[in-house]
Amino acid sequence: MEKGYEDTDKSIKKVVVIGPECTGKSTLSSKLAEHYNTCWVEEYARQYIDELDRPYEAEDLLKIAQGQLANEDKLTAKARKLLICDTNLIVIKIWSEFKYGFCHQEILDGINSRKYGLYLLTSIDLPWEDDPQRENPELRDYFHNLFKSTLRELNLPYVEIKGELSERKLTAIKAINEFLTPQSGF
Repeated sequence: MEKGYEDTDKSIKKVVVIGPECTGKSTLSSKLAEHYNTCWVEEYARQYIDELDRPYEAEDLLKIAQGQLANEDKLTAKARKLLICDTNLIVIKIWSEFKYGFCHQEILDGINSRKYGLYLLTSIDLPWEDDPQRENPELRDYFHNLFKSTLRELNLPYVEIKGELSERKLTAIKAINEFLTPQSGF
């Protein structure tokens, strides 16, 4: 990514909530931030697309990536030892390759330069809820498998998050607590 979009504070541990559309990422992110009394980075794409007066295009994904990282950088400065990220550039890469058949090099570079300590992969076991920004209810299984294989290919630490919100939150808290423990394997 452009200069200035680098990890700004190595003392802040970062957790990414990642997964297909409509799998409770935003809800889980906000609950985790509340539990740990810290900040969470909302998905910038929602705000960006809401403000567009046209359908989004491939070039918009680069702007979304830049906005996501800028918000992450701002909130890293306010976080209390832990930052919860509702999505990251991997989501934008997967979506770009699916929808447009390619991904901007800047996004790929950003994936390689940004480091996160733990990924929480949300399962598709929640019912689909219609939303003007959601596009593929029939492909949630496909995308879940794609996210999982991408995390494995990149050798990134992840925990699958399943069940209703209370179960998801407990599983996520357990994983984060292990991640925050210095002698953990993360």
